[in-house]
Order: sequence, then structure tokens, then C-alpha cells
Amino acid sequence: MQVVYDVLNWIDGNILWGIPMIVIILLSGILLTVRTKFFQVRKFGLSCKKTVGESIKQIKGGKSADKSAISPFEAFSTAVSGTVGTGNIVGVTTAILSGGPGAVFWMWISAFFGCVTKFAEITLGLFYRKKDENGEFLGGPMYYIEHGVKQKWLAVLFAIFTILAAIGMGSVQADTIQSTWNSAFSIPTWVTAIIIAVLTDLVIIGGVKRIGKVASLLVPFMAVAFIIIAIILVCVNITAVPRALASIFTSAFSAKSMLSGFMGYGIAQAMRYGFARGIFSNEAGLGSSTIAHSNANVKEPVEQGLWGIFEVFLDTFVICTLTALLVLTSGLQGNVIGDGASVAMTAFSGVLGIFGEIAFSVILPLFAFTTILAWALYGAKSAQYLFSKNTKVTKFVFDIIYILMIVGISLLTFFFGDNLGADFVWLISDMTNALMALPNLIALIILSGTLVKVTKNYFDRKSGKDVPEMISAYED
Repeated sequence: MQVVYDVLNWIDGNILWGIPMIVIILLSGILLTVRTKFFQVRKFGLSCKKTVGESIKQIKGGKSADKSAISPFEAFSTAVSGTVGTGNIVGVTTAILSGGPGAVFWMWISAFFGCVTKFAEITLGLFYRKKDENGEFLGGPMYYIEHGVKQKWLAVLFAIFTILAAIGMGSVQADTIQSTWNSAFSIPTWVTAIIIAVLTDLVIIGGVKRIGKVASLLVPFMAVAFIIIAIILVCVNITAVPRALASIFTSAFSAKSMLSGFMGYGIAQAMRYGFARGIFSNEAGLGSSTIAHSNANVKEPVEQGLWGIFEVFLDTFVICTLTALLVLTSGLQGNVIGDGASVAMTAFSGVLGIFGEIAFSVILPLFAFTTILAWALYGAKSAQYLFSKNTKVTKFVFDIIYILMIVGISLLTFFFGDNLGADFVWLISDMTNALMALPNLIALIILSGTLVKVTKNYFDRKSGKDVPEMISAYED
């Protein structure tokens, strides 16, 4: 198994997340940024107004009039539950341990362009979405790839990769919950696996409506709780913040690594882990969260797309940055032997003691569980795209497979050891994320002209111009 892992890890690092993928991510983000005239900068204030400013209204009275759809806030919460997960804590910590503090810098770079990338995904997702025989919305990259790019085979590949990624992401989250509870409360991994499976089944059986409702209740609580605790922990070591920030920039372009025999290796590692974990965290470029946003009961694609900008900002520039500062100011980097989860837990408990350990053991599983729910939706919708003749049966079959895989992850760690098992699921998730990103990024580049037209049409109408509305790619 170690040999298999080493081979897959080489493929992941040198091919899937190698220089070519980094170049594609950067070029697509730069292209969209230039074509939209730095939309993520110009309209950041509007994005905040449409998200933070209207979220209270959505919470109080944002129930969708369409029984088959969810409110914009619930769609946002579902998408955030998929993005704000263990990648924000364990993934960021792992990136720092593996690629150095400089990985954080490349996370910021990927997030800056990721803001407009996610805006493009969501806007195009709503523009090309359809409805099934039950009246439920069907949307996501597979629909704008098929009907926009006119390449069904590429859409099929994306759907297949999404199903594999959903299983991988669900397994990563389940493994994180299991290892956290086993470390904190000595709960056997198989017991945790069964608990996760039962709770997941109770939620996803209710479909997108129940997932949206649970996400809208849990996401605000867990995000605010983590932000408050992280700020407290960083403030305790406030004098170390300048040094931590300096290490992020100096490590990103490490002169030491250039002068060594492995010229540029340090930078390559920082870029690889920064981009991989950054996209793993905020999912900009994957197209996955588009599936959740496409279920929103909103008429204007651009209005829902604005949520994507704030989504990436909250995920990476706020939560991931706080995690990075928490780890870097704690002095644990390079001094603690263990994986990202154990280092992060040590950072929590090192300052807050038993309270910190308990808080970490509650918040991290909540992050992970909501991510499991979101990816259950993404996988089910992708399966429904592939087998569209009976979407209810398809969803039922996928849900069973998905839950069985979550239980199966405990067997993986049991047979091959906790460290190797955890490394395997993280590796598979990294690989499937890259496979998802490639067809989606190709589609975004091809459809960038359509994005510009739809966006311009929206703001032209808002400014009072008498132009035909562009809210759907289909006449009906």
C-alpha cells in the first residue's frame, strides 16, 4: 500500500497539481478578472451588501415560495458548508507543515482570482440550469459545459469526477471527525463512523430542502464560533503576528531554497500546497458549489453570483488566514510531530487548555459534517445528470453508496493504520479535485464572453437601460 501511495502521490504532485495545473488556474483567473474589469474589486462592496446586508432578511423571512427550491441564503449556506470545512483548519495547517508559511501567500493569490472564478461559475450555473420531472432545479458545470460549450462528453467527465470527488471529500471529513473524537474522547473510529452515517442519512434523505435548512442553521454558528475563538488565540500571541506575516512573504519566495541545490523547490512546494489546499478549501475553480447555488429560488444569475465573491472572501481571507496565524503564532510549526489535525488541536489546547480541546473537538466535526452534507448533494446531482431517466431512484442509490463509503473509511484506517489511511483519503481528494477543476476551467475560459454579456445585461437593466433581459440560456 505504501508503494501505491507513493506512485499516486507522485502523479498528484507532478501532474495533477503540477505546474501545468497551476498555470491553468492562474490564467483562467486572470482572464476572467481582466474580461470583467476586476469585477471582484469593483463590486466587492455590492457583494457584501447582497450577502451580509441581506442575510438577516433571508434568515427571518427567506423561505422560498417554490417548494422545490431553496432561498438564496440557504443556497449560500449549503455552498459555504461545502467550502468551510476541514480544509480551513486541517488543510491549511497541513499546507503550512508541507509547503511552509509561503503556502498561505499562494492561498491568497488563488483566492483573489478565485473570487471572480466562483462568481463566473455561479452566474453561468444559474444561466444554464434546468428543471427535472419533479420540478427541482438541475444546475452545475455539467449543464453549462453541455449546453454552453456544446461538449457533452466533457460534461459527462465532470459529473463522473464530481461523484468520485464527493466520495473522497466525504471520506476526508469522516476521517477527520473520527480521528478528532478518538484523540479527544477515545471513541472508536467505527462507532463514530456509524454515528456519522446515521446523522447524514437523516439529513440527505430530505433532499436539497433539508440540507439547505440544516446548513443555514449550522453554518453561521460554527463560522462565528471559530472566528471568535481564533481571534482570541491570535491575540494571546499578538506580538508574534508581525513575524508570522513576514514569514508568509519571505517563505513564498524563499531565497534560501533558490541558493540550495534544489533551486526553486521551496517555491514550487509552497505554490503546490498553497493552490491545492486553497482550492480544496474555497473550491473556486472546481464548480462544485455551483450545484448548490443553482437550487436557489432567485431570478437573476448575477445576483446569486455575487454571493460567490463573499463566499471565497469569508473562506480564505478570513477563516483560512486566521487558521494560518493561529498556527504560525503558536510556535508549533516544526516543533510538533503529527498531522494537520493534531497540530491544530494542540494550538487550541495550548492556550485555552481543556476548553480549547473541547471547542476544537466540537467545531471541527461541525465543519466536517456540514461538508459531508454538501458533497452528498453535489454527488447526487451529478449522478442524476448521468442517469436522468429517474432522478429519485438515482439519488436513492447514490445516497446509499455515499453513506457506505463514509462507514468504509474507518475500515481503511483500521486495516492500513491511521496515518497511511488518512494520507490516502487526503490524496484521493486532492486528485479528484484536480480532475474536476480541469473541465470546469476549460468551460469557464470558453464561456467568458457569455459571462461578460450576462453581467453587462444585468447592470444595464439595473441602471435603467431598456434592453432584453438575459436570465436563462433557454427560451422557456
